[in-house]
Amino acid sequence: MLRLLFTFAAIGFSLFLASCNTLSKEECVAADWRVIGESDGAAGYEPQERFAAHAKSCERVKIVPDQTIWYQGYQAGLVRYCTPMSGLMHGQAGHGYSNVCPPVAAAGFLRGYTLGNRQHSLQSRLSSLQSDYGSKEAEIDDLSRKLKDAPDADRHDIRRRMDDLEDDMRRIRREQRDVEDELDDASAEVQWFQQNPNAAPPVMPGY
Repeated sequence: MLRLLFTFAAIGFSLFLASCNTLSKEECVAADWRVIGESDGAAGYEPQERFAAHAKSCERVKIVPDQTIWYQGYQAGLVRYCTPMSGLMHGQAGHGYSNVCPPVAAAGFLRGYTLGNRQHSLQSRLSSLQSDYGSKEAEIDDLSRKLKDAPDADRHDIRRRMDDLEDDMRRIRREQRDVEDELDDASAEVQWFQQNPNAAPPVMPGY
């Protein structure tokens, strides 16, 4: 039994190591480091960490990545990454930003990223509220069924719990309406940005 556990542990550790590798052994052997660098740059990876991870992955087959060629590709890919629309897309997806864009492109990227990230955060918050509301609604339904057959000693506590849940649901509905209003505003800003990605944001009345 102990031997079997060691076998499973070894397999699990091997799978963990494999999941940490950025490149397979076959990819290391056949690597076009410029293409790999361009792909990494276009994804917005932090360059030192990403290249070090490739080097670590390829140690298994004694391949040393060509850092100069990789970095040339990385810079080319970064040009595609550091655009306003790319910033919007990555923000909407909830991706992190590793501060890799050069100053000349960072402002446009971050305008899009900030808008997209705000929209993503609001959508996530709305989904969380909806899930919370649904859970409390299901609990009330369950308590309602229990109440029918509950002994008199328990009925007061069940009703009190149902009242607390209904108070929570009213609070959630109020918060949900506020988040929906914010999300509508954020979506309108995103729509304007998509049509004018390189323009300065409009000045709102009263600002």
